[in-house]
Amino acid sequence: MQGVSGATSKKTMASNPAGSRGYLVAVGGAEDKTSELDVLSKVASLAPEGQREIAVIAAASGAPEEVLAVYQKAFTRLGAGRVYSLPVRTRGDAERPAHLSAVAASGVIFFTGGDQLRLTNVLGGSRLLEAIRERFMAGAVVAGTSAGAMALSTTMIYNGSAADALRKGAVNMSSGLGFVDGLIIDTHFLARGRFTRLMEVGATNPHDLGVGLGEDAAVIVHPARVLEAVGPGHVILVDSRDLVRSNVAELSAGDAVAIENMTMHALISGHGFDIDQRRYLMPEEVQARVNLASPP
Repeated sequence: MQGVSGATSKKTMASNPAGSRGYLVAVGGAEDKTSELDVLSKVASLAPEGQREIAVIAAASGAPEEVLAVYQKAFTRLGAGRVYSLPVRTRGDAERPAHLSAVAASGVIFFTGGDQLRLTNVLGGSRLLEAIRERFMAGAVVAGTSAGAMALSTTMIYNGSAADALRKGAVNMSSGLGFVDGLIIDTHFLARGRFTRLMEVGATNPHDLGVGLGEDAAVIVHPARVLEAVGPGHVILVDSRDLVRSNVAELSAGDAVAIENMTMHALISGHGFDIDQRRYLMPEEVQARVNLASPP
């Protein structure tokens, strides 16, 4: 489909140099798809220069046609040269040459919401996932919302009560799609009160940084492993690296977990965080780090 022209296209299609690793964008879910499109606009703007095609993959969704129609309209409005709608329902679909060609032609690959286990079951080990990895390493943006965001990391949450998850074994985790190490992502974080989910994850996986995404909020993972919050919502970080002690190893399943010295941060748009140094970054620091890491 032909996209719109003019100021919107110029604003949302700022370029990332081709040939470098792409940006990863995790969206908290329920993002605006019909009005200002703040988060989706940012996703589109990160595409490599001249690569305005977007592939939307609805492998996580139980109603892919309905979901794909919404995103096709939104991304077309944002100036996409073409939107490829891919209702990948089965592992056979993930081997289809037409889907592989669509991904190969796209500057942005976007995973919709739904069920993250459905997404990993359909894509894991597939030619389609391999093609997405190749595009990512060549500079394409890989983004996902809700379940599509939770599956982006190496380890993902797939179940766990929001109300009382600070109990041993209350949060279930599995292998994700593996686009970034060291993060565990949760979505709809504030609206569904999922703080204790990431606290339980932090007690059992102190090395990993918990990223809780509010609705209509997103985080960009820059190639330099700097996080940048975007959108009107909050990004909550749960950092357990300096955990002093927890009783989790001594408990039986279902017992209450005690934690000493877990750190939380709340990021708003433009603010960031260094994943490896575990350091909060103000907007000017984010831009300095990103510019330093960018090729001339």
